[in-house]
Amino acid sequence: MNRKKDVLFIFIGFFGALAGCFAVIMFNKYIMMSIPLIGRMICMLLTYWLIALVPIVLMCISKEKIDSLKIPKEKIGIQILLGIIGGFLLASAYFLVPFFLGFGSFVDNGSRYSRLFQFAFELLYFTVSVGAVEEIVFRGFIYGKLKKACENEWVAIIISSVLFGLFHIINGNIIQMCLTAIIGFIFCIIRYKVKHFSIISLILMHGIYDFMLTLYSSLLIR
Repeated sequence: MNRKKDVLFIFIGFFGALAGCFAVIMFNKYIMMSIPLIGRMICMLLTYWLIALVPIVLMCISKEKIDSLKIPKEKIGIQILLGIIGGFLLASAYFLVPFFLGFGSFVDNGSRYSRLFQFAFELLYFTVSVGAVEEIVFRGFIYGKLKKACENEWVAIIISSVLFGLFHIINGNIIQMCLTAIIGFIFCIIRYKVKHFSIISLILMHGIYDFMLTLYSSLLIR
């Protein structure tokens, strides 16, 4: 019974996250640009959390502690440092290698910022909104439920990574979906194989990774 409930929660949580993503896209398309700049910045930080709304509600309903969301109280500094270093190294490998081989257009995320406040906001947005939401949903809630239902870490890693890729099809194409699934798989492996790598580390790594792609695209691609 508990296994069926976990599978049901995974299904509802994933499609709830998709629905939240669709709501964010519609808000950005029809409402966002009518709001003054400061308001838009605040809305961007807050509305992305709609994606995590259903999974968070499900976690509250189940009243179950998910191990993958636990934050160890010891070595917080190391957890933070590991996340920052991991995000920088992963983004550098993903972007710089293709760029210097002449395939920069394949890893270009389209950003062309030049002002310091734009980069500062992107770092904040990618960390406290995108990174936090997607890690809580996919490497936290969905992975935790999958591991409990399947009783197999590798199955949980693979399925949660595939779902992470599928989630991004709403904003991309098949190639981007596959690349995102691979990135999700790498995130999982690092999280569960590197000592002291917690959910805090994952959120920071995800945020730094996305930010560095924006930074590299803005500075290196014309």
